[in-house]
Amino acid sequence: MGDKANPHPGAAGRATAADHPASVRNVVLVGHSGSGKTTLVEALALTAGAVNRAGRVEDGGTVSDYDEIEHRQQRSVQLSLVPVEWDGIKINLLDTPGYADFVGELRAGLRAADAALFVVSASDGVDGSTRMVWDECAAVGMPRAIVITHLEAARADFEEMTRICAEAFGGDDPDAVLPLYLPLHGPQGPDGHAPVTGLTGLLTQRLFDYSTGERKESEPGEDRLPQLADARNRLIEGIISESEDETLMDRYLGGEQIDVKTLIEDLERAVARGVFFPVLAAAPAAEGARQGLGTVELLDLITGGFPTPFEHPTPGVTTIDGEPRELKPCDTDGPLVAEVVKTSSDPYVGRLSLVRVFSGTLRPDQTVHVSGHGLADRGHEDHDVDERIGALSTPFGKQQRPVTHAVAGDLVCVAKLGRAETGDTLSAKDDPLLMEPWEMPDPLLPIAIQAHSKADEDKLSQGLARLVAEDPTMRLEQNQDTHQVVLWCLGEAHADVALERLRSRYGVQVDVVPHKVSLRETFAGKAGGRGRHVKQSGGHGQFAICEIEVEPLPGGSGIEFVDKVVGGAVPRQFIPSVEKGVRAQAAKGVAAGYPLIDVRVTLLDGKAHSVDSSDAAFQTAGALALREATADARIHLLEPVAEVSVLVGDDYVGAVMSDLSGRRGRVLGTEQTSGGRTVVRAEVPEIEIGRYAVDLRSLSHGTARFSRRYARHEPMPPQIAERIRQEARDSG
Repeated sequence: MGDKANPHPGAAGRATAADHPASVRNVVLVGHSGSGKTTLVEALALTAGAVNRAGRVEDGGTVSDYDEIEHRQQRSVQLSLVPVEWDGIKINLLDTPGYADFVGELRAGLRAADAALFVVSASDGVDGSTRMVWDECAAVGMPRAIVITHLEAARADFEEMTRICAEAFGGDDPDAVLPLYLPLHGPQGPDGHAPVTGLTGLLTQRLFDYSTGERKESEPGEDRLPQLADARNRLIEGIISESEDETLMDRYLGGEQIDVKTLIEDLERAVARGVFFPVLAAAPAAEGARQGLGTVELLDLITGGFPTPFEHPTPGVTTIDGEPRELKPCDTDGPLVAEVVKTSSDPYVGRLSLVRVFSGTLRPDQTVHVSGHGLADRGHEDHDVDERIGALSTPFGKQQRPVTHAVAGDLVCVAKLGRAETGDTLSAKDDPLLMEPWEMPDPLLPIAIQAHSKADEDKLSQGLARLVAEDPTMRLEQNQDTHQVVLWCLGEAHADVALERLRSRYGVQVDVVPHKVSLRETFAGKAGGRGRHVKQSGGHGQFAICEIEVEPLPGGSGIEFVDKVVGGAVPRQFIPSVEKGVRAQAAKGVAAGYPLIDVRVTLLDGKAHSVDSSDAAFQTAGALALREATADARIHLLEPVAEVSVLVGDDYVGAVMSDLSGRRGRVLGTEQTSGGRTVVRAEVPEIEIGRYAVDLRSLSHGTARFSRRYARHEPMPPQIAERIRQEARDSG
């Protein structure tokens, strides 16, 4: 690790394809927006010799956040892969967005990685959403380390932030979250702040000075050692308590001096097993400097302490028919199993698929089976097709650097897989397999759109199809009731990026319009109606008269048609015509233009003409009868009601329940869960929760999640119903 007595120099040059899984480390960076993840990635790339001193690659761009949208929004909006090489190990750094709207990109990064670096700003601390991701990683045993950034900020305190991290992440064992180094401070400035200029290793008790812009190692002064003693002893005890050598604690408590090499090896094993979580400090390099503070130590931690892909459990694999398939971990000679973790479009090479190889070896020009299942509800049809692999490359900023192959455990970009979508499985053509999908958040913010012009309308369908192929956290809905095209997104920023990509990548300009919910109508009581359609205008006329009775039915009954005609008043061949006319009018609505549901329509009587009656005439009469029945009837406007479940921290339960009540919701109950959180269940009209994804995030400071499902339609309050009817009259 970085606390070794002889740190390795950065390996200059470009990252290449790995030849063996043991020489790969896949690391995802996690943290809230503004915590410094992207800056840290660029600092690591500089120290590893992958970029020049200005933090740029050859084309002048940065290695992360190179997308034009990211430049305009001044934040990460997508998963970025930055491969670097250190001590002969290829490190795939996966930089994820910190903003909640792009949690789908974060989950893709977690799927592709074998370990996580949690980046915590010394000036902002640990937010609730970061704690939630930590808990998710803990649930699957993913190894983690913590990096504290922004130590240059006024009042930044490394020791205090370490204590906060131990409290937030340590759970029942805060001694599992401990620093490997203590910061070395320079002279105080005019504001009283003493900048961090170096680090002192707690195990080797060596000083690493970065004040000149390049790491220099030396012995700490004798006056420094007593300051390290308590932190060093606590670290050693924390390492030994997680050691697989059960005799080590007894030897230590017996006064034996444990060899530093033994401690480092035990530390590395504990980190790789996900039972010990070291805290480090890092800062970007100053202008013209070659190394940022703590970057050498961090790279050594990644290569020495983080697990190889061999140690990462392979997600479940089945045949296309669903039969389980056992695979050896990271077998480069095994059957090909790879997964598309991200899909993007490049203006020069077309569609690019970022792929994590879990088994076998991927090579250019081979034909693979592309399989995608389980996302039909988000506009992704199930598909099984064979495609030819195009060029393989590893990304670096806007550049794509060609590679010859990708072994199990590595990440690679594949060009021009026309059918592959995010979440799809790539496998051998003659041995098609399917990986179980990773958990993706449900998009719960509806954005109704329409083409800006006729030219945009012609391109809209294809543009939307490409958009949802790239992003499985987005759902496309063509609502048959409201006749709206709806993009379901994770939040407003997610929606903004989607619409910007439609415009800039696919040349489609759209307008956002108010989102409509699927309202319905029904009768509040019995009513009768007479439909008379009699016309004579030369030749065959039109003659049809029918009398009906309409009565309400329980919710979910639909439209029931009953024939009670006696004596042949309506000829038998025209009774289906009356029903057809009634159902057609019910679909159009009878009061405000919304479909009529949950009624029984009974045909009681009528009249026909031997020459002028016809199918069309009785259809029209049936529709007229239903419309006339509304004249003396009270019509309920029905609104959809959703069953909502909110998972929220106990501190916000009262606020959430009050807010739901203010949305005309009925709270059904609460249920305590682990981690100091509560599930609040309620029924809320859908018209009241159109923006709930945004409002709940604000209410809970980003710590709550919710799900929703349709429950039923029920009558809308009269004053709201009247407003809706008036709006319908005004627009009609």
